[in-house]
Order: sequence, then structure tokens, then C-alpha cells
Amino acid sequence: MTVATLQDKLTALGARMGSYRGAETATSFGDAAAEFAALLLGAAVFDMSWQSKLIFSGRDRVRWMNGMVTNNIRDLAAGRGVYCLILTPQGHNQGDLVAYNRGDYLLAMTDREQAPKITATLQRYIIMDQVEIEDISDKLSSIGVAGPKAREVLSDAGIDVAQLEMGQVMDLGWRGIGISVVRSSHPQMDGYEIWLASENAEKVWEGLIAAGAAPVGSDALEMYRIARGVPRYGIDLRERDLPQETGQQHALNSTKGCFIGQEIVERIRARGNVHRTFIGFEIEGEPPQPGVKVRVNDKDVGEITSAARVPFPNGERTLALGYLRREAAAPDAVVQIGEQSARVRTIPF
Repeated sequence: MTVATLQDKLTALGARMGSYRGAETATSFGDAAAEFAALLLGAAVFDMSWQSKLIFSGRDRVRWMNGMVTNNIRDLAAGRGVYCLILTPQGHNQGDLVAYNRGDYLLAMTDREQAPKITATLQRYIIMDQVEIEDISDKLSSIGVAGPKAREVLSDAGIDVAQLEMGQVMDLGWRGIGISVVRSSHPQMDGYEIWLASENAEKVWEGLIAAGAAPVGSDALEMYRIARGVPRYGIDLRERDLPQETGQQHALNSTKGCFIGQEIVERIRARGNVHRTFIGFEIEGEPPQPGVKVRVNDKDVGEITSAARVPFPNGERTLALGYLRREAAAPDAVVQIGEQSARVRTIPF
């Protein structure tokens, strides 16, 4: 397990520390509901030391990586990134990442808890290719900024992101240090990441707090992730799930050429649908445990993968993510989750 580059600063701010996505970081600064409100209504800043950073170099890197993942690396312009899945030859998920074209190399971002498996999986496919993989996670730090006022806070801090498009990276100087700012590539999770040398992380953190961002921990981030309907690998995205079942169509490109698992992906696309779909639920009562079955007329039609009691400004709601057979997935349909009644909801909530 890694240690957050901002750990001393987070602790000084009163953060409760804990494990999140393979890293030790802040779970809460004392009021998870207020932290969630900052993500929902204001601007939040958070440590992203749970993010692993892998460099892919060598002259064959683009062609090779294009054959490893589900999205189009071949035509990715410099300074742009795309969300990708890594599949088995049978079309099942092995991991996810965001790959960026950084000119002389590709930079992939994934969770630290995924990085060893992803590296080992991809390393097996380097045969005669000139490709090298290097983990630079302890050299390059990440700080996240999210919420409807994130752009305003970044501007007040002296970081102009007005022209930044989804998945785009911008390199700039800020108060004498070099940083890179990237806008999220996920259509349901608009926000920004700041990449910088680890020794400068505290300076940037303090600048964002001074500009009005509220520090938030992983408890609030998980509430926000569920409210936005964004699946997390290892929890909502599992090895047994097919890519089209997960609803992450932005990870798939049907014109890029061959990649591992393509035959299954294309077969599903030609058939037109899958039997299950990733979807949301609103539940009466407490959050169910992952794995609890969803039932209709005493038949199992799905299961829960994530759930949380989410403190919206107009009242708490119990929200869950999971999978449901398509014939049962009509919006507002009533289902049974354990002993609790629930309704099917489209995501984001």
C-alpha cells in the first residue's frame, strides 16, 4: 500500500485516514455530508494518490496498445485521452484505465489496486514489440477538483481551464512550478485532475483551498460516484461482466481495428443487445450489501454491486448500482432487494 503524498497536510486538516483504491488517504474531514454537498453544489479538492501512472514507451507503443484495449489509441491526438477497458480473449473485463497520448510516450491512469495486475497482463503480450512499461506513480502526484464551481475555483487560483475539452491535457506553469491539468474523460463525472511533481503537491493544494475549494475524502467521493452512476472496477465492473453490459459505451470503438476480445464485442454489437444492463436503484431503507439479489415475482433478475445512503440537500436517499435483466429494467419499475422494496432508476440519479 502506498502513502498519500499529502498525508501530513491531510492529517493536519483533521482528516480521518484510511485505505481507498489501494492507497492510504483521507476518508473524511469530519463531515461527509458537507463534503458531498461541495461535490454536488460547489467545488471540492481531493487527494488522488490512489491513482497509478504507467508510462508506455518505445517505437511500437501506439500500435501495440491499440491492440490491447477497447478504445482507439491509434488516432489519439497528442494531449488527448480516452477511457479504455482491457478484455480477455473471451470478452470479459480484466481492468480499466485512461490512456493519454503525451507525444513521446503514452501515459495510462488506473487505480493502484489494479496496476500490478494490469501491468502483468499487458507485459505478457510484449513479444517482438519495442514497448517498455514504467510505473511513475511515486514521482507524479495527482490532485482532483470537481463540482459545478470547479472551473471558477481553478480560475481564481490562476489556472484557466475554460477551453479545456473532455479528455484533454494542458501543460502550463503555475507560480513557478510546472503542472498538467486534464479534464475528465467520463461523460457522467465532469471534473479536473492536476498532475505535478510530488514535492509541489502541498503548494497546489493550499492554492486551491485559498481559492475556495473544500477538501473532501473518499467517503464523499464514493457517495458522489454512486449518485453519478459511475462504475468502479473490482466492485461494479467485474471479470464476469461483458463490456456492453456495463453501459460504458464511451470505452468502446468499433472502427479502430483488431484488439483482444474484439470478436466477442463485435458479436454482441451485431446482435443488438445483451441480457443484462448496468442500472440504478432507489431503495426504501438502509443500503444493501454488494451481491444482494434483485427479485421480481420471486425470481432473481439482478444483483446489487454498490450502495450508499446519500445526503442530498432535500433529504437522504438510499441509492444503489447494479445489474438487471433488460426485461425488468423499465424506469420506476418496482423490484425487491433483499427484504426491501426499491424502484429502478436511470443513471445518473
